[in-house]
Amino acid sequence: MRKIILKSPEEIELIRASSQLVARTHAEVAKIIGEGVSTKQLNKVAEEFIRDNGAIPAFLNYNGFPYTLCISLNDQVVHGFPSDYQLQSGDIVSVDCGVIKDGYFGDSAYTFMIGEVEEETKQLLKVTQECLDLAIEKAIVGNRVGDIGYACQQHAERHGYGVVKELVGHGVGKMLHEKPDVPNYGKRGSGIKLVEGMVLAIEPMINAGRAAVKFWNDGWTVSTIDKKPSAHFEHTVAIKKGKADVLSTFAYVEEVLNKK
Repeated sequence: MRKIILKSPEEIELIRASSQLVARTHAEVAKIIGEGVSTKQLNKVAEEFIRDNGAIPAFLNYNGFPYTLCISLNDQVVHGFPSDYQLQSGDIVSVDCGVIKDGYFGDSAYTFMIGEVEEETKQLLKVTQECLDLAIEKAIVGNRVGDIGYACQQHAERHGYGVVKELVGHGVGKMLHEKPDVPNYGKRGSGIKLVEGMVLAIEPMINAGRAAVKFWNDGWTVSTIDKKPSAHFEHTVAIKKGKADVLSTFAYVEEVLNKK
């Protein structure tokens, strides 16, 4: 069993730099995302931007994954493939991005709305982002992994949504997926104790309907079993006393979207 690798302040700054590049990559995607744009175009823009900034796309060829971005549409939860599909009004699009810069990973996901999206779906995205914020509030020294999951699960289920159980957040550092696992469900006071030096990717995956998912034959894509929409937001976070240090940000992407 792999042990949890604690990070020095210097390493956390390197992970922050990678996570900030991920955030800026999301902003580049935001500049072109819209009706009629293919999801392969989004992938191309992201890969070029990451390489132009001296980094490597973390997902490309990771365990055989063939793209820079995981792009998951509507009822797809995570790990969807970019394709020639052209985005349409009403779609929601989870864009998950990772980079390797100076030997350290950054990882973050954002779910975009295309054109006129149904109010029920807008509410799903709002609540999922709130789940992320509430989970991050619990990502502090002295709490446990279960406190993070409990905060997320309680908020999602209070709104009648399903919390995906088969997929979880994770540690981040010199590897994309490190220990510990960070489920989006759990019991308060349970699980591994959080200590300074841990860096976690916290990533609520919340379904509008049932929690159950199915895995596609492509070996990657995961979708809801009832074909209802799913939303996904993710930040990379360093555990601190009193308040978590969020190393990634949605500020760049939201600045672009607010101008459109």
